[in-house]
Amino acid sequence: MIVYIAGKMAGCEDTYQQTFAEVAERLEKENDYFVLNPAILPRGMDGKNYMPICLRLIDCCDAIYMIDGWQDSKGARLEKAYAEYQGKEVLYEIKN
Repeated sequence: MIVYIAGKMAGCEDTYQQTFAEVAERLEKENDYFVLNPAILPRGMDGKNYMPICLRLIDCCDAIYMIDGWQDSKGARLEKAYAEYQGKEVLYEIKN
């Protein structure tokens, strides 16, 4: 299954790449998913420039994986709504 990772990036500039990489690694190992990780995109553009790229990535996936805290991200909420509109499965990170 191809899975896109969505979560909060804005305001987390020092940590989001590591967080997304750890989630991607876990999903690949534990579930044998092929992961599309938007955190590997080059830095420096405005958020509105990233969104078209991210939506195209969602088009290529079977499911979207919402990292804990996604509710605090305008972009992640948009990605979730788009994925739901496209009929993609929505998976949620469960923190213990």
